[in-house]
Amino acid sequence: MTTHPEPTPAVPLEELGFYTLAGQADSSRDLIDEVRLAEQLGLGSVFISERFDKKEAGVLSGAAGASSERLTVVTAATNHNTRHPMITAGMARTMQSLTGGRFVLGLGRGVPIVQDTYGIDRVTTAQLEDFAGLMRRLFRGEAIIGHDGPAGSYPVLYLAAIDEELPLGLVAFGPHTLALGGRCFDRVILHTFFTEETTRRCVAEVKASAERAGRDPARVQVWSCLATIGDHIEEDRRLMQSVGRLATYLQGYGDLMVRTNGWDPAVLKRFRADEMVAGFLGGIDSNATTAQLEHIGTLIPDEWLAPSATGSAEECAETVRGQLAMGCDGVIMHGATPSELAPIVAAYRAG
Repeated sequence: MTTHPEPTPAVPLEELGFYTLAGQADSSRDLIDEVRLAEQLGLGSVFISERFDKKEAGVLSGAAGASSERLTVVTAATNHNTRHPMITAGMARTMQSLTGGRFVLGLGRGVPIVQDTYGIDRVTTAQLEDFAGLMRRLFRGEAIIGHDGPAGSYPVLYLAAIDEELPLGLVAFGPHTLALGGRCFDRVILHTFFTEETTRRCVAEVKASAERAGRDPARVQVWSCLATIGDHIEEDRRLMQSVGRLATYLQGYGDLMVRTNGWDPAVLKRFRADEMVAGFLGGIDSNATTAQLEHIGTLIPDEWLAPSATGSAEECAETVRGQLAMGCDGVIMHGATPSELAPIVAAYRAG
């Protein structure tokens, strides 16, 4: 019987990553093939977002860790207040053991409208900072007795007699979160559809905050999250990855997006007042038809969609390089599967 050797993984590109199961997943199991192909392509990190359906962060992290040998697995993000701190710490330590230290616990504020709907408390900067401190202390093997702080009140928190490192990530938008990332976290993940001016400013704010906190700014990584929508992708899927994705962000936290990028709030007001948008149930990127997306596309200015990698594989690769030139330490090529990213990664290597 003839045997065929396994494909040789490409030389790692530690500065590149992707989101697995981007958007609404058909099946959670698709993650396994995505992770394996990403590793063959040489991508450095797999990022895992969380939705309350088929994308629970702990389960997906375990699957990604078990399906890979080299990729860094990053939650970007889960929320600290949806689990008891010991559950989160136990998940993180299990992931570090499973992966040999390839896990980053990435946190975020979450989506206020979703939190309000489910009766989950909104996340504050003080809570995130307090919680990050708790995780650091637990991984140093400290027994925390009688903690009473913004992250909660706990009689005892204790992981085990260990002394390990737990890298922490933070999805950051506004100035307070960016500053928090610089002083307390190891990876700061920016949002999709950030303009060049916004990206440069965010990088500078994170690095300056790290320096003020007495940390080495070079050790705090800032990752761009770049919508990557090459021409080789089918047109209806490109529409979902661009118009559908940005429209969903505008649904959830449009005021923050507009304020962060300095966009015209009147455009957001017209978007929200549109009959289709106002009556749309669920996330647009999960449920909209092509015809609906085409209509919604007339409500969003081209300049709002412009901060993305589009065109040929070579043009997309050049845009990725441009994010690094802005000061980012890494680029998440967002919204595309590893198979869709393959020609872009090849062009990036060739450049």
